[in-house]
Amino acid sequence: MNLAGLDFVVIALVVLVILILFLAIKTVPQGYQYTVERFGRYTSTLEPGLNFIIPLFDRIGAKMNVMEQVLDIPTQEVITRDNASVAADGVAFYQVLNAAQAAYQVANLENAILNLTMTNIRSVMGSMDLDELLSNRDVINDKLLRVVDEAANPWGIKITRVEIKDIAPPKDLVDSMGRQMKAEREKRAQVLEAEGARNAQILRAEGAKQSAILEAEGQREAAFRDAEARERLAEAEAKATKMVSEAIAAGNVQAINYFVAQKYTEAMAAIGKAPNSKIVLMPMEASALVGSLGGIGAIAREVFGDGSAPAGTPARARQSTSAATTTASTPAFRNPFDPTSQGS
Repeated sequence: MNLAGLDFVVIALVVLVILILFLAIKTVPQGYQYTVERFGRYTSTLEPGLNFIIPLFDRIGAKMNVMEQVLDIPTQEVITRDNASVAADGVAFYQVLNAAQAAYQVANLENAILNLTMTNIRSVMGSMDLDELLSNRDVINDKLLRVVDEAANPWGIKITRVEIKDIAPPKDLVDSMGRQMKAEREKRAQVLEAEGARNAQILRAEGAKQSAILEAEGQREAAFRDAEARERLAEAEAKATKMVSEAIAAGNVQAINYFVAQKYTEAMAAIGKAPNSKIVLMPMEASALVGSLGGIGAIAREVFGDGSAPAGTPARARQSTSAATTTASTPAFRNPFDPTSQGS
């Protein structure tokens, strides 16, 4: 009997030791932290791995996940500053940095973060106009992250990201925005078309201006060259007239014949070029014209020299000889309209 009772005590002690060891040894998985409570009061935090507590005095309080977690924000109605109603939803990412604060500073941590994020979404988006709301989503995300993170800091958590997933205006507002966008694009197209037409007119005006300038410069150059040609022609005529005058002053009658014949032939050429004259019938003394041509030849030989005359022959002698030669060689033409030439 005594041995049986002793065996029972030993077995009971072994079972008690095993039970105490089981209660004292705690294994914390990676990514979690456990809080330790002694008689209901927080004492310490167990890190991942093998940990020991005092059995019967200490117990595990809260098992906190310290990995980054995602929280879906449900869709809610938001009224913007310009009284437009839109539906918005989002997503929030958070991480527990202090397990004790997350366990004992707030009850139902996920529900608290959810309501805090939804409230701040209404506050931030409600302070913006609809156009600003639709075009500045990054600004909204930054404001939400800053505000929510600051509010959740006493809970021992870190809000890493807050993202707005979708902003859905009402259907009639979407249709109105579509018409507005179409009108804006048509307006922009008309402005661009008007600017193109204006630029084209400016370019055409510039081209016409340059053309007029070049044409005026060409006309000025042509006028200058024409005046220069007339000046040279006048100089040549003055020189010829001077030579004829000198010949007349020297007593050369053939010079007068040269001058008269020149004007005579110019007048005949002008009559022949007249547009209203095709056939001209008028009395003229052909012998006088031929005599004038003879005078022109004599003057030319006198001015430029005649190789057939002796070098020492005086000018008057050469002139007399030339006149005699011209008179002798010129046939007598009769003018049928001159009564004095009938009997010759």
